Amino acid sequence: MANIVRWDDPFAGLTNLHSQLDDMFNNMFSGMPTAQATTAAPSMDVYTENDKLVTEVQAPGFTKDDVDVSVHNGILEIKGEKHEKEEEKGDKKQRSYMLRESHASFYRRLRLPDYADEDHVDATFDNGVLKVTISFKDLPKPKKIAITGGKK
Repeated sequence: MANIVRWDDPFAGLTNLHSQLDDMFNNMFSGMPTAQATTAAPSMDVYTENDKLVTEVQAPGFTKDDVDVSVHNGILEIKGEKHEKEEEKGDKKQRSYMLRESHASFYRRLRLPDYADEDHVDATFDNGVLKVTISFKDLPKPKKIAITGGKK
């Protein structure tokens, strides 16, 4: 009769240690942002106010020079792109960055309703909020149609 001998994997401890180290490093750096370019779309509100279509885009960290607004063929396009400027050398303190994001961009498109007037668009940028206001066209009034005929 053969005896059954229990065999323990000599590498099981290393696999477990490897897993624990992975967990430790993932937890340590999970709160830190990644070093890739930011391309997340900023939040956008679209509403009507005083017979105008209003679009507000939250773009903190951007300036009006970083943002382009265009309207073409019924599409409102909003693009934002910024690059960090090089630091001046000289008597400035030397910085040691752990992370430095030097590029950010976003792109939003919105199909406009048929009654939006592409010739009357205003855009303002204040405290990181882009506000685009588009007037409505004067739409023809509905015509009352008389109903005739029929049996009583």
